[in-house]
Amino acid sequence: MNLNLPSIPSFGQTAAEAARHRQNRLTKPTGALGRLETLSIQLASITGRPRPRFKNKAVILMAADHGVASEGVSAYPPEVTAQMVLNFQRGGAAINVLARQAGAQVSVVDIGVNYDFDNLPGIVHRKIARGTANLRRQPAMTHAQAEQAVQTGLEVVEDHIREGVDLIATGEMGIGNTTPAAAITAVMTGKPVEAVTGRGTGLDEVGLARKIEVISAAIALHRPDPTDALDVLAKVGGFEIGGLAGVMIGAAARRVPVVVDGFISGAAALIAAGLKPEIKPYLIASHLSQEIGHRAVWEALGLQPLLDLDLRLGEGTGAVLAFHLIEAAVRILDEMATFDEAGVSDRA
Repeated sequence: MNLNLPSIPSFGQTAAEAARHRQNRLTKPTGALGRLETLSIQLASITGRPRPRFKNKAVILMAADHGVASEGVSAYPPEVTAQMVLNFQRGGAAINVLARQAGAQVSVVDIGVNYDFDNLPGIVHRKIARGTANLRRQPAMTHAQAEQAVQTGLEVVEDHIREGVDLIATGEMGIGNTTPAAAITAVMTGKPVEAVTGRGTGLDEVGLARKIEVISAAIALHRPDPTDALDVLAKVGGFEIGGLAGVMIGAAARRVPVVVDGFISGAAALIAAGLKPEIKPYLIASHLSQEIGHRAVWEALGLQPLLDLDLRLGEGTGAVLAFHLIEAAVRILDEMATFDEAGVSDRA
């Protein structure tokens, strides 16, 4: 497979200028709504619409298993991945609750779970393999599988956009996936492994030390090239991480904003930006999680998260919470009266 990435359109400067002009004419002191104002202008730039609105929100949640889980890098057993996918399918997880509150659909994609879902409805069946290989011992996937993961994300997001989805949050599920996320972050940012590796699902000190050793050994063994994002993905990544990278690139190509969730989604953003650096302005950083590597991700991408709630669940929960701020930002821009419309005197 030869991965054919779509081109990313230039930022909508005309729409941005129109949005900025309207913000400066709304009945408030200029800049009084702070980052809600800059967020609305960014959304105008992304969509190319001076007064953007979003009617069809979706969470694209990629699920996959990880061979490295056998190294004891997670506090939970690997079978929890499949069990949680079934929980998503039934609507019983945190992301389902928060998505319902935000008026968003949850689209669960089996891109690599070690379980046979038998074409169960409510799941997008795009399995590449039944989990990655153990990255401590061998590359997580082949180069062809890395390409396939990104391509799957491109195709899944295109299907959603064709159906009318106009705002996307990234989500994921995969026991052990903070390990490849930390490995990717260390390689792509140049930070020491111990500076970007956290406790994941709740490891104790011994477990954390083991996790750092596993990641360090994997990087030393495979020597992933930080200038080649596909090489990094193949050697120390995960199927859901590659899939989400494809989602981000595909959405940016169609001028659809992507709200990036937690640490694993952040690692996917590093892969996506490595493949297509011009997507960075199309990404919205939802929140800063408890995972210590998350800050390094946002710094590397030049993004500032909207929320800081000590989250560490994943699933897209932080991204969906950010939907409410996005909705507030675009409603202010679109619905608030200008000084002229309201007959209110502007500053002297």
